[in-house]
Amino acid sequence: MMLGHPILFKSLCYVDGRWVHSESAASVAVQNPADQSVIGHVPMLDASQIKAAVDAAHRAFETWRWVPQQERSAVLLRWHELILRHQHDLAGILSLEQGKPLAEARGEIAYAASFVEWFANEAKRLTGRTIPSHIEGAHLGTMMEPVGVAALITPWNFPVAMITRKAAAAIAAGCTTVIKPAHETPFSALALAQLAEEAGFPAGVFNVVLGEPQMAMDTLVRDTRVRAVSFTGSTRVGGLVARAAAESGIKKLALELGGNAPFIVTEDADLDQAVRIAVGAKFQTSGQDCCAANRIFVAAPLYERFVAQYSEAVTRLKVGPAFEAQVDVGPLMHQAAFDATVARVEDARAKGARITAGGKPHALGGWFFEPTVVADAQPGMRIYDEENFAPTSAISSFQTLDEVVALANDTEYGLAAYVCAQRIDTIFQLVRRLDFAMVSVNGVKFTGAPIPFGGMKASGLGREGGAEGFEPFVETKYFCLGNLGLPLCTAVA
Repeated sequence: MMLGHPILFKSLCYVDGRWVHSESAASVAVQNPADQSVIGHVPMLDASQIKAAVDAAHRAFETWRWVPQQERSAVLLRWHELILRHQHDLAGILSLEQGKPLAEARGEIAYAASFVEWFANEAKRLTGRTIPSHIEGAHLGTMMEPVGVAALITPWNFPVAMITRKAAAAIAAGCTTVIKPAHETPFSALALAQLAEEAGFPAGVFNVVLGEPQMAMDTLVRDTRVRAVSFTGSTRVGGLVARAAAESGIKKLALELGGNAPFIVTEDADLDQAVRIAVGAKFQTSGQDCCAANRIFVAAPLYERFVAQYSEAVTRLKVGPAFEAQVDVGPLMHQAAFDATVARVEDARAKGARITAGGKPHALGGWFFEPTVVADAQPGMRIYDEENFAPTSAISSFQTLDEVVALANDTEYGLAAYVCAQRIDTIFQLVRRLDFAMVSVNGVKFTGAPIPFGGMKASGLGREGGAEGFEPFVETKYFCLGNLGLPLCTAVA
């Protein structure tokens, strides 16, 4: 892969404004999931080096927190401009290490940049308020202050956007950051660090470290100088992060975890529209998306027609490596994901489900799997019960709205849900009754910089994006100011 800006492809970690290697010489190979070829190696830092990154962020915070907001915003806007200027190179790096089709990768870079622009501008409105006083002679108010060092732990499925959504909010608010990306997709994070350096981020404000995952997480989360932790990943690991944070002192915590999104097609839905939306909602990022439609519920009168049309549409999806033209679905990320996908489909087949499209490893070999439709899916089948993170669909029928609400809500997760319907009373009934933090009606696209992204139940805590995206990184400070010559504010027990 030829880059227009070759310096973006980095094989070192970034700490305190310097590119560093592992003192123990430990490294990990990064593979292209399309053919398992090694595209490079990155250093695996030890605990002392990760602590050094926290040291740097802690020192930098004492200066960065006092930098005027306009100046912080100006640095972020330069970063935003550089990300867009090098969108083609960044998309190429992303596709190479993640396997995402190049068109999707370009879309992710633009999506990632939008968070930087949003938080750079929205931070100018991160203000406190004046409170009408109930205390004679006193002036009351609040101010918003940055919490301190933020540890940001990000996943491999959106290796650029998950960093900017967290880091832009933290840095705009006046925090400093230590980022631990997934070791499967480190080069995207390191490219962002290079552009942050070019944008003029002071040393220590933006650090990127890699290390053995459990050790790196524990080292960052348990450090008492880390005052905020933002994690995106599985619910299981999110629980470990929350436990480590609680055991090392109370700190701000944001968790964006797993999903088991229902996709509901009501009897009054536009069938052609529902099929088109379902394909998009399921197969983006090859199905490796916490918001992907995981369980498709179709009203009984439409069920067989939906299965037939949807299956036909799925068979038309083109599978291939990221850099091949017109590819819709890329490979799975690693062998474990591939093996789990095979096992889920075979489990459904053995329990009586119909495989109406795909259903087996793709002829391309490796970690490619055919886009798959499993009709007549039922509770008790792994493909129905589990978050799939694969190009596989589970479809079931329902008779009444009460039934489908119960089916949809029967999961520990509560991230995203989809509704295809035309009647406004049906739409609002489902929006209100579904136990999911985000509901998309008659559309695939619902995320973006201005919206509060996050989940309920086992899908997480807190929100990212929108004005709410600042919450993990700020504290509200209250003040009571007595006037000279007037009675001073006195404490009330």
